[in-house]
Amino acid sequence: MKLILTAAVDKLGEPGDIVEVKGGYGRNFLLPRGLAIPATRGAEKQIEDIKRAQAARQVRDLDHAKELRDTLDQLTGVQVKVRTSEAGKLFGSVQPADIADAVKAAGGPDLDKRRIDVPKGLVTKTGGYQVKVKLHDDVEGKVNFEVVSA
Repeated sequence: MKLILTAAVDKLGEPGDIVEVKGGYGRNFLLPRGLAIPATRGAEKQIEDIKRAQAARQVRDLDHAKELRDTLDQLTGVQVKVRTSEAGKLFGSVQPADIADAVKAAGGPDLDKRRIDVPKGLVTKTGGYQVKVKLHDDVEGKVNFEVVSA
């Protein structure tokens, strides 16, 4: 089965790559999760759009990763708005995508949500928190954010 990857898949490829996989793996894992699309002539034209979007989010090299880390360290005013009880306890959870959106809204860089590590049970009520962001194999940044009631 021939597919075009829309997201990075371990040991398979990067977004925009055309890969040949077994039918069951493609039908039961890659396609339902939105990690790939069937390789058709129309879809092959979308490869450039996929690669362009990925390049905008990708950290170019080690120096760029260090530059992003310094930017994240200096970033202030990152607020994630969530629904809470009167006591400040969250209804739901704070997802990496919420943090990435809050960083962008605060004037920070566009982060890939898959690179943000939010430990389970870390964010349980309103207040200030810190999470790690894997910018490069050798560089890890930290994002300080505040959870506020919406």
